[in-house]
Amino acid sequence: MELSEILSRCDHTLLKTDATWDDIRAVCDDGIRFHTATVCIPASFVREAKAYVGDRLKICTVAGFPNGYSTTAAKCFEAKDAVANGADEVDMVVNVGWIKDGRFDDVQNEIHAVKEACGSHILKVIIETCLLTEEEKIRMCEVVSRSGADFIKTSTGFSTGGATREDVALMRAHSAPHLQVKAAGGISTLEDAEAYLALGATRLGTSRIVKIAKAALGEA
Repeated sequence: MELSEILSRCDHTLLKTDATWDDIRAVCDDGIRFHTATVCIPASFVREAKAYVGDRLKICTVAGFPNGYSTTAAKCFEAKDAVANGADEVDMVVNVGWIKDGRFDDVQNEIHAVKEACGSHILKVIIETCLLTEEEKIRMCEVVSRSGADFIKTSTGFSTGGATREDVALMRAHSAPHLQVKAAGGISTLEDAEAYLALGATRLGTSRIVKIAKAALGEA
């Protein structure tokens, strides 16, 4: 697969706690230059970033991040606020405790509510696969498929593990055809990226593929 094709599937991500506007602007410049799908950045920078990039690049941000245990009302507010500030896509984190308690109806209702807050904008649902059993992962594929969300996503990258090839294959096998899969967390090589795309992911959350593209051009 051509590097340009892989880059077009990447949400070029910077969600570090200490990210500054200079850092965010540099990520946006890279996203524009390498034609990434989006840049995924903290919500507090969305308005400024959207004003900076205009129509040259889509902006993604997060809700309920990274732990997922804020209230449904709080997640809905975050999503609605992000869209109002110019976000094109929102990645929300589910309440893993509810999953462990078997409260799958509550999880589905929450995702549906956040999707309503997003309106026509893309919603990706992070299920934090590293914390779930195989049965829970399969149930969440079914829940997210029914919720109205656009994507199911493996990981925040802030927990005990990131994407695995086994999880991406499982998610594609057990999700409805309309639900897209995003792999995120620990994607560090072109081989990783190609493998996840071959397994059925249509989006990748990573910062390292742009670094690889720069290295190929002889840049630091």
